[in-house]
Amino acid sequence: MGDFDFSVIIDSLPFLWDGLQLSLLLTFLAIIGGLVLGTLLALARLSGIAPLALFAAGYVNLIRAVPLILVIFWFYFLVPLALGRPIGGFYSALIAFVMFEAAYYSEIMRAGIQSVAKGQVHAGKATGLGYWQIQRFIVLPQAFRNMIPILVTQGIILFQDTSLVFVVSLRDLMTASSIVARTEGRLVEMYLFAALVYFVICFAGSLFVRRLQTRMAT
Repeated sequence: MGDFDFSVIIDSLPFLWDGLQLSLLLTFLAIIGGLVLGTLLALARLSGIAPLALFAAGYVNLIRAVPLILVIFWFYFLVPLALGRPIGGFYSALIAFVMFEAAYYSEIMRAGIQSVAKGQVHAGKATGLGYWQIQRFIVLPQAFRNMIPILVTQGIILFQDTSLVFVVSLRDLMTASSIVARTEGRLVEMYLFAALVYFVICFAGSLFVRRLQTRMAT
């Protein structure tokens, strides 16, 4: 450790910051897209309409049964074939993350929706509200509130998973660290720094989840 060179980290900060921005952007967009699609899948699975419920269940079970890196490969190679033109690594990775996370968010939201008392749904029907109005004004707000800690935890896991985008040649934080490590020959410094950044962000997220759980419990 006496040969530890901090200067290589300092000199590479702008390059590493660009990589971190990509990781955070992918995480943010995938959370939004995954939540929207996951909520729709959860509603479809609970709709009572057999074809919809069967499709949603099949999708969730299929996606959750394969590794994320395989899903990234699917969309990186198959989407351009379907469209007849390349869409780039970023959009391929983003689609893969959204589709993958939707399967997990679907199960989280399904649990949240089922946690809302049935009496509130019946009360909504009694006041003349339609199905979508009941979901919008009664069920989904409570489901989101109940599931916030778990949703944030899944977001933390997603941020860690963004390190897999190296397989489609995207320069996220981990890839940027690897490039500097190989170029400068300072593997220890760069990988320790990358680990520290991931730890700080994920630990801060974990503390946020604990605080949310404490506030919701009181």
